[in-house]
Amino acid sequence: MCGVAGIIHWDGEPVSETDLKGMSALLHHRGPDEFGTALPSAGAGLSHARLKVIDLSAAARQPMADETQTLWLCFNGEIYNFLELRRELEAAGRKFRSRSDTEVILHAYETWGTSAFAKLDGMFAIALWDVRNRELLLARDRTGKKPLYYWTDGRCLAFGSEIKALAAHFHVPRRVNEEVLSYLLAFGHPPSGETCYQQIRQVLPATWMRFSPEKREPSAVRYWNLPAEPPAVAQPAGEAAAELKRLLDEAVQRRLISDVPLGAFLSGGLDSTAVVALMAARMDRPVKTFSIGFEGDSRYNETSYARLAAAQLKTDHTEFIIKPQPFELLERIVWHLDQPFGDSSAVPAYLLCQLARSKVTVALNGDGGDELFAGYDRFRAALLAERIPVAVRRLGSRIVRSMPMGGRERSAGGRLRRFFEAAPEELEKRLLRWTCYFGNPKELLRSGRGRFSFPSLAGGGERFSPLQRLLRLNFQEYLPNDLHVKMDRCSMGHGLETRSPFLDTALVEWAFRLPDSLKLRGSEGKWILRQAFRGLLPPEILRRKKMGFGVPLGSWFRKEWRDPLQDTLRSPQARIRQYLRPEAVDRLLLRHLKGKEDAGQRLWLLLTFELWLRQMDRRPATP
Repeated sequence: MCGVAGIIHWDGEPVSETDLKGMSALLHHRGPDEFGTALPSAGAGLSHARLKVIDLSAAARQPMADETQTLWLCFNGEIYNFLELRRELEAAGRKFRSRSDTEVILHAYETWGTSAFAKLDGMFAIALWDVRNRELLLARDRTGKKPLYYWTDGRCLAFGSEIKALAAHFHVPRRVNEEVLSYLLAFGHPPSGETCYQQIRQVLPATWMRFSPEKREPSAVRYWNLPAEPPAVAQPAGEAAAELKRLLDEAVQRRLISDVPLGAFLSGGLDSTAVVALMAARMDRPVKTFSIGFEGDSRYNETSYARLAAAQLKTDHTEFIIKPQPFELLERIVWHLDQPFGDSSAVPAYLLCQLARSKVTVALNGDGGDELFAGYDRFRAALLAERIPVAVRRLGSRIVRSMPMGGRERSAGGRLRRFFEAAPEELEKRLLRWTCYFGNPKELLRSGRGRFSFPSLAGGGERFSPLQRLLRLNFQEYLPNDLHVKMDRCSMGHGLETRSPFLDTALVEWAFRLPDSLKLRGSEGKWILRQAFRGLLPPEILRRKKMGFGVPLGSWFRKEWRDPLQDTLRSPQARIRQYLRPEAVDRLLLRHLKGKEDAGQRLWLLLTFELWLRQMDRRPATP
């Protein structure tokens, strides 16, 4: 894992090495082991902050050049099939100077050109500078695990793994992109490809882009998509379970390659426990596992299940019980996130990564299991609503709107209200309504500006079943824009590399060809995954429902964080008052503090918005 950054002056103006080092310094947390800069040609500069994981020698340093010094590479991530690709390239006559996957990417591009990106199986953000053609290529992995941002005004281009590295460059303006604020307030993040900064954009997942001085706009090519056709025939359950276990085992095996200490997150849920079970079977020593829980609230503490799994799998287990944290922790987390962010599980994720980094450099996780095998309650709820007559759904929606909100977190009444509020919507909108923070964000915005429309399923949705449509939409929206953002920033904030076996390309493609009946049976999600690991995992874990990686925000905001929350959001100097209606913010805050409703998640989003605006006013180096 690493941090990449660079500057291109299309007119050939020299790039300052001091500027490059300044950008890399802001990515030190991503790559604390080594820094590198290169000025490969007039007007081009690359920088790299390295986390040493595979081939710790100087031969794997970046930026890395080919033998002729005409192709230069900066790379963040891991290529899990690099050994197979290396053998293929050696057979084609390519010579290697290192054992790194970085050099494999370099020779792959020399050999296959842009077709090489589709051959890479892993998580990656790649920057390639072609000296001869004066072209920059940027590329991201299939699911969008690794971030890659860019800014250009036609004369200058800056890119980097995190926005703060771009914003450190004097050419790049730091201005709020008001056009995305409606979307941000609805979904907790900006739309795909955009950011909360004017003119700073992100390369889309499974996409490579070419920048050159001749073209005002870069060309973008998508090199991978989910399977285009729905499942044709049902697969026998026994065969499917065996194939799932085989594919996941191979994915785990490829993610065990490391020259540094390696472990795993273990929540005690089905996904992470399955990964650890496969690791334990392949490793010659106990797997180092890590879990956390929250003090005094069983609804946010699953460490007992993690201990149960650790005991059966004989892992070297470490757990950490979280007490209410200092409010200052939020500023640090927002600094790493670079933008407002609605998912408050960034708090436990950040602390879990901190715990794991004290003992390992690489950690495997269970991310992706819910996305592939219908593990979220919202999938079942959306399908349940399909079976209720529209008139009944509309009546239920009117009834629950007249009910008191209630201030208890995760209450049955709150779930019922949320269900019927969105039940009358069309299928995809229904799912997205349940993930919204503010259902009508323009009521909160002072200016009423900003585009807002629900994301739509990319291409051919009518060919798929309702469940398949929901899974595909969740995969293209929630996974890259929420789950991956949280895990990347929280792990790399501590220089920890995380790997996700469930998101292995072969497993993803196979899972999206799997019939609905093997994913969701009645009210039981991840049905085939439970069958695949029956007899290998504790029955208590196979039977348990998904808990989620939440944080007791409602309680913290009414107790330990009450005063700093009010001081931040209700201050006359609060920056969000420039963009949001103060009376709407105050009303929401007071209703929560009085226990009339649980607005913890929405207040978290507003809080990150305010802290981000304050950080924009300072130099990027100050968290």
